[in-house]
Order: sequence, then structure tokens, then C-alpha cells
Amino acid sequence: MKISVIGCGYVGLVAATCFAEMGNDVVCQDIDGEKIRALEGGKVPIFEPGLEELIKKNVRAKRLSFTVDFEKVVLHGEVIFIAVGTPPRDDGGADLSYIENVARGIAAIAKVPKIVVEKSTVPVLTGERVEQVLKCGNGNAGKECIQHMVVSNPEFLREGSAVKDFLEPDRIVIGTNSEKARAVMEKLYAPLKAKIVFTDIKSAELIKHASNSFLAAKISFINAVANICEKTGANIQDVAYGMGLDKRIGASFLNAGLGYGGACFPKDVDAFIWIAERNGYDFGILKEVQKINRLQRALFAKKVEDILWVLKDKTIGVLGLAFKPNTDDMRLAPSIDIINALQKEGAKIKAYDPEAMERAKTVLRGVEYCNSMYDVAKDADALLFLTELDEFRKIDFEKVKKLMRQQVICDGRNMFNPAELRSLGFNYVSIGRV
Repeated sequence: MKISVIGCGYVGLVAATCFAEMGNDVVCQDIDGEKIRALEGGKVPIFEPGLEELIKKNVRAKRLSFTVDFEKVVLHGEVIFIAVGTPPRDDGGADLSYIENVARGIAAIAKVPKIVVEKSTVPVLTGERVEQVLKCGNGNAGKECIQHMVVSNPEFLREGSAVKDFLEPDRIVIGTNSEKARAVMEKLYAPLKAKIVFTDIKSAELIKHASNSFLAAKISFINAVANICEKTGANIQDVAYGMGLDKRIGASFLNAGLGYGGACFPKDVDAFIWIAERNGYDFGILKEVQKINRLQRALFAKKVEDILWVLKDKTIGVLGLAFKPNTDDMRLAPSIDIINALQKEGAKIKAYDPEAMERAKTVLRGVEYCNSMYDVAKDADALLFLTELDEFRKIDFEKVKKLMRQQVICDGRNMFNPAELRSLGFNYVSIGRV
């Protein structure tokens, strides 16, 4: 098929590349000329395992191309995916101006009916608005009416495994009121041999926000339980294991830690609360999810202060800056709040992350960035683990012990065995374990 993707951000770039890998003829467009030139030169603006190799492969095979030309991308595709940003507004709602502008552009340029797909995360009822914009009478007076078809096809990609998630999905959600669009989308996704859930547009839009908000709630719930474990002497890992064996609950997202971050969960929880309020419902449980998530970072910073007593002029080493492993994404990463809190009390911060340091420099100030785990540990009064990278699990603690000024380990991801670290002479704290 001829596929167009508008927006070369995280979602658009992964989707365009994977559609090309599936054998389609894909054009991906973005207004950022510098980004397009970089992509044409084989440079990928984000770190995502396996993505760069797939882009180069499909560009060479002439199945994938990039452009700044909006008219070209609209005319190219039988199916047009809208994957532009929907940044949060101050009130928690999503800024849909980019979506509207794209829809208006399609309506003005397209000469034949198109299947227009919402791939960006959007609030319920957005599809109705897109349909209205695409209809005649929206600045297109005198133009022959073209009946475009609208589809909601939310993405469920996890940063760090997005390519695998796209090509081996748990399910594919397709919301549309058009039988033709349904048939075309079914054909498009057929090579993946995945379960396809067909719904109306509104239900598909809600599935995305409900899914991410539920997972965020699961994370906040287990972190709240971890706080109770610390106060009672229970072990959160044993509690989570016992809970996770119940098939109704499941083990995923029951790892106590520093809470959720990134671009999706915080924004989607905010948006779902806004959607509910806009429609006359107070989604109180999600407000508590937000509160617990913010508290988790403050509690960890307090742990560091409690164990060191005085933070002023102490050197604190931080391992892991991105909000999760195998990404360079610093958006709303727990490390930001924790480092800022420690710096506010006068602590000096050294940090290392194999992928995220360049992006971290744009959001963190006064941090000394190091070349290795051991550079971070040298002369540190405490060593903090904030991202659960496999590289960090292999750290030589005997070597670290000799490098540090004080042997203090604060494990925000429960990566290590408390008894083992204490037997080596470390003063060790973690989440929900005593």
C-alpha cells in the first residue's frame, strides 16, 4: 500500500519505518527541515533499539522516504496517519491545534477520498472534530465534496522496545464507522497476524487513555504498598510476587520504584482526568495516582537526606537519568525531581547514563557528567541508582567501595540484594524493603 505518515516524532518515525518493513511504500513528512535532512543522511533523532538499522534498510530498499513537502505526503498515501504532537495544556487537556491544522491541510489538498488515521494520542471526541474539518464547508467553498474516512488507531509502544511492540503487538485497535476503511486497515495489518479489535472511533480513543491510566494506577498502587512495607517491616518484592500470581492481577507493573515518567503516562493521566471533568465526572482515583507518583520522588530524596544527614557540600553520584532503560527520553524523568531536590539542599551531583546525558544537559543544571559508572562513584558520599539498566547490574561493588568517600547506596529500582550489599559493608536503602 501507499502509506503517508505526518509527523517524524517518536510515534510517527516508528510507525513509518515498521510499515515500510512490512512491505509498504511509505512517505514520512515533518515541518522540521533539519530533522528531515538528518533522517535522509541516516541520522536518527531519537535512541530506540533497532530503529536506526530498520530506517537505513528501508531507505535503501526505497520503501521509506522523508520530506518536508506537505502536499507530497497528502497526495501520496491511500492511508494518511496523523502522528503529530498533542502536548499538554496548562489545564491538563491536550493541545489539538496540530491535529486540526493537519486535517485542514488534507481537506484542502486531497483530490480523492483518503483514510485519515489518528495515530497521535487524542482525547475522546477528537475523531468527530476531525471528520467535521475534513467535510466541505471548512474553508473549501466551491470545492467538490470528498468523503474522507476517519479512523482511530492508537499506538501502544513502549520506549525501549517500540519496534518489537509494533511488529509483535498484543492487539491492534481500529475504530471507524466506515466499512471500507475497516477493510483497508485490516489488510494493512494482516501481515502481523495479530488480534484486531474493531470498535467505533470514540471507544478506540478511550481505550488508549484507559489503558495507560490503568497501568499508571498499578504503578502508584504498588508504590503505596511499598511505603506501607517500609513502615511495617514487610518486603515489597514478596508482596508483589504473591499478588502477581493471581491471574486477575498479573505480575507486570508491580515493581516498586520511583514512579512513572516519560511522555505517555503523565500526559495521558492528566488528559483522562481532564476528559472526565469536561464530561461531568470527577475521576478521583486518578488524582490520587498522580499524588502518589509525585510523592514517591520526594520520599526517595528524603531517604538520601536521612542517610547522609547533611546534604550541603556532599557529592552524590547518580546512575541513570532517563525515565526508563534503553531510551534517551528525559521527559518527566524521576531523576529530574530527585536531582533538583538534592541540589536545593546544597548537594553536588555527578551522573552517568549511556544514552541520555546529552538530553539531560538540556533540563538539568550544575551536574558533572561522567564517562563511566566508576567515574561517578569516585569520591561520592552516596551512589544513587535511578534507572534499571543492565549495565548497572554488572557493577563491581568491591571496586566501587574503594572509590567512594562514604559507602552509601540508595537503590531506587530495587536492583540489588540488600543482604549482599550490607555484607560488603555498604549502608544500603531501597524501596519497600528494610
